[in-house]
Amino acid sequence: MIGKNIYDIRKRRGLTLTELAERAGIAKSYLSNIERNLNQNPSINVIEKIASVLEVDLKELLGSGGDKNEPQMDNEWVEFVKELRDSGVEKDQIQEYKMLLDFIKWQNTKQG
Repeated sequence: MIGKNIYDIRKRRGLTLTELAERAGIAKSYLSNIERNLNQNPSINVIEKIASVLEVDLKELLGSGGDKNEPQMDNEWVEFVKELRDSGVEKDQIQEYKMLLDFIKWQNTKQG
């Protein structure tokens, strides 16, 4: 399970196996074994390094982040959030944008 999660998140982040291994400071072969579930019990230290490079919390990486029936964020939203981050929008600024969107929504309901 953890191997598939690492693989999926790594692919979504656009990282190669080599890039992730180098950035996490672990051997490429070791990471490959984890992703292919040949090593199903990596150390917490290794998992923390991988999570840090992938910019996810341990719950997401371990697959214990939520209910299986909970809908997954579709790729368009993931890409949108990445674009916001890449354009310099910080997490704490999102609330300001939400207020603006709520205002626009309110204006639309008044006109419609």
